[in-house]
Amino acid sequence: MLRWAVIFLVIALVAAVLGFGGIAGSAAGIAKIIFFVFLILLVISVVMGRRKV
Repeated sequence: MLRWAVIFLVIALVAAVLGFGGIAGSAAGIAKIIFFVFLILLVISVVMGRRKV
């Protein structure tokens, strides 16, 4: 999932350099959402991994 966030970030940067502001903003927003979802899932994974069943 982190890979997808980086891909969308690169797309946003390339679009911004080429002057496509709308596409750059959308791709950056998607990258931000995917990154935060990744962080939430990472924290859940770490917490669940430390629990003893």
